Amino acid sequence: MFTSPSSETRSAMARRRWKRPSASASQLMSDLLAEVDVKINGGRSYDMLIHHPQTAERILACGSLGLGESYMDGWWDCPRLDEFIARILAARLDEQVNNFSVLMQGLRARLFNLQNIRRAWRVGEHHYDLGNDFFAAMLDSHLTYSCGYWAETNSLEAAQTAKLDLICRKLGLQPGMRLLDIGCGWGSLMKFAAENYGVQCLGLTISREQAEHGSLRCAGLPVEFRLQDYREFNRSGHQRFERVASVGMFEHVGRKNHQGFFEMVRRSVSDDGVFLLHTIGRNAGRIPTDPWIDRHIFPNCELPSLSQIFDSCEQGFLIEDVQHFGADYDPTLLAWHERFEQAWPSFAPRYGERFRRMWRFYLLACAGSFRARVNQLWQLVLSPKGVPCGYRRQL
Repeated sequence: MFTSPSSETRSAMARRRWKRPSASASQLMSDLLAEVDVKINGGRSYDMLIHHPQTAERILACGSLGLGESYMDGWWDCPRLDEFIARILAARLDEQVNNFSVLMQGLRARLFNLQNIRRAWRVGEHHYDLGNDFFAAMLDSHLTYSCGYWAETNSLEAAQTAKLDLICRKLGLQPGMRLLDIGCGWGSLMKFAAENYGVQCLGLTISREQAEHGSLRCAGLPVEFRLQDYREFNRSGHQRFERVASVGMFEHVGRKNHQGFFEMVRRSVSDDGVFLLHTIGRNAGRIPTDPWIDRHIFPNCELPSLSQIFDSCEQGFLIEDVQHFGADYDPTLLAWHERFEQAWPSFAPRYGERFRRMWRFYLLACAGSFRARVNQLWQLVLSPKGVPCGYRRQL
């Protein structure tokens, strides 16, 4: 009697096939993809369409780096790239193709502080300084470059407005308070908080483009942008803020610097204040950054785990609240991708087709990773000494 093999058995079978010297690379990759019901040159939206005869060899030899770069070079296509990636990651097929680039990425992270002050500015120059008009075309009117909150809406604009208001309510902002925004981007949170909650804001960014454009957008408001790494801010501890927030920046801190980050926050928040941390994360620590993301999108980024965050902050903070809405990043990224594709004709002469395929792979592969629940999104509320009478989440 025929029975389908379990996922563990199929994985073992695939590993044995990988060791068979007689099997071609194309057949090996076809066998692996069959585990997640993906066909090579099939007719479904999530099937892989091969254009170059060495695609399989490149992917099997270089893993995620080969997958992403061969897509950038036009060697293969997939109408629903997000679903293709989600299927691969949900079944952990990526873990079956261990390669040198992944091993080297993990070794670099162990041996070096990839997020030191000198290296930290690279991500601003490489990514965030691509062009304010480019990001304005892709993002919502707030210029919010982090996960939206889709609980009660189906539009990007409303989801980002809801997220900003959620943060302000969790922080308990009141008129006259001072808010420090670490990694403030173009100032979406500060502008929203100043206009709707009457607070004074100071934001730190390592992107010159963000600081200049954000200052123009917030002209006339009690909002200040400072082009400064968080480690260089408030070393004396003389500046205190009733509220501190960091939204979508902690992913660039790195585990070797987590404790220093929280020490800086503790110096900057008042004893009766509140700190909100909004970050992408992974379930397990010490997982190397994806080599393709590191090379082409976010140099030296490193996603934290909750245990790493807890270990680093426990000396200075009490954890008041944790909320997970990582599934909301899937529709956020799909919305960005739709707006990016609509706006692309205006940017094609500046960036070229290879950049277009790179950016499409970035947005849709990330959407697939959140759909597969490989990546997470957390909002944590922390206080130095505990909120009197207990913290109540403002939803």
